[in-house]
Amino acid sequence: MGILETHRVAVVGASGYTGQELLRFLLVHPGIELTAVTSRQEAGRSLAEAFPRFAAAPRARDLQFVEPDVGAISATGATIAFLALPHGVAHDYAGPLLEAGLRVIDLSADFRLRDADVYEEFYGHAHPAPEWLEEAVYGLPEIHRDRIVEARLVASPGCYPTSILLPLIPLLEDELVDAGSLVASSASGASGAGKKADPSLLFVEVNESFRAYGAPKHRHLSEIEQELNAAAGAPVRLTFVPHLLPLRAGIGTTIVADLNVTPEEARDRIPAVYGERYGEAPFVRILGEGAFGDTKHVAGTNFLDIGWAIDERAGRLLVFSAEDNLGKGAAGQAVQSFNLMTGLPETTGLPTL
Repeated sequence: MGILETHRVAVVGASGYTGQELLRFLLVHPGIELTAVTSRQEAGRSLAEAFPRFAAAPRARDLQFVEPDVGAISATGATIAFLALPHGVAHDYAGPLLEAGLRVIDLSADFRLRDADVYEEFYGHAHPAPEWLEEAVYGLPEIHRDRIVEARLVASPGCYPTSILLPLIPLLEDELVDAGSLVASSASGASGAGKKADPSLLFVEVNESFRAYGAPKHRHLSEIEQELNAAAGAPVRLTFVPHLLPLRAGIGTTIVADLNVTPEEARDRIPAVYGERYGEAPFVRILGEGAFGDTKHVAGTNFLDIGWAIDERAGRLLVFSAEDNLGKGAAGQAVQSFNLMTGLPETTGLPTL
């Protein structure tokens, strides 16, 4: 590989779990020069001081966290900004950064939905910046690659949606499963809740425990159904039940759907459908029939693994996926979009082993 063009990049909100994972990728990315990292909590400290794990990385000792100020970020010469901010905060920075001429990759939920009314239904308040919804591109590279390449604003998907959409979209497009029969059960590591003070996320509460939450109308359901509707070409209703795992990171998802074809036909068509959609996708691994995704095999990576089984007795398809919620479910996927936006090889800066 020849010398890559270097792009000046800012990370807004770099001290949360997703922000830290983003830094892990960006600090060794050969096409990136970090010009600004922001954190109110860590302002004035260097990356090495705040996170000793990064001490050996280039610039980790001289690049300091600063307050999240749009003018200061723009003045560093950054051309692309990653927003690793909580939902409801990112919109304050996305619009002004776009107006200042930067391209934006937002890892929050602020711009994932195209319909402001759906946003209000699921998030409980009017969208604060609806003027940007139409322009935002849903950042699922395997599905929206061409649009991401040209995008100014990429809304990077949620971790649960990624684990459900990538397995289901090809099946709905090929009408292999009944769009009215879909059920998804997902379990996530505790980092998926973010770095916030919440007694229910204390180690003693999470350890040696397994519980459902957020049912029947988890916020991520809105973006999942939006993308499934597009794949099916008709309204889709999904029952989604998330669970909390006593792990730092990782998501395992099981999807149940009624087959529209015989089990024999499904066995022939499913490998072909996945192969056609993901044969050239570097971060989707098709495990095959009888295989189960395992979070330990995707930890720290940008991979999503897909396997399946056919329940002949019930006439249903069971699909299994695994990903790292901080990787393919957040930071890794955002870097994948960055690579597409800047014309770099899609795998640049992302481990493929």
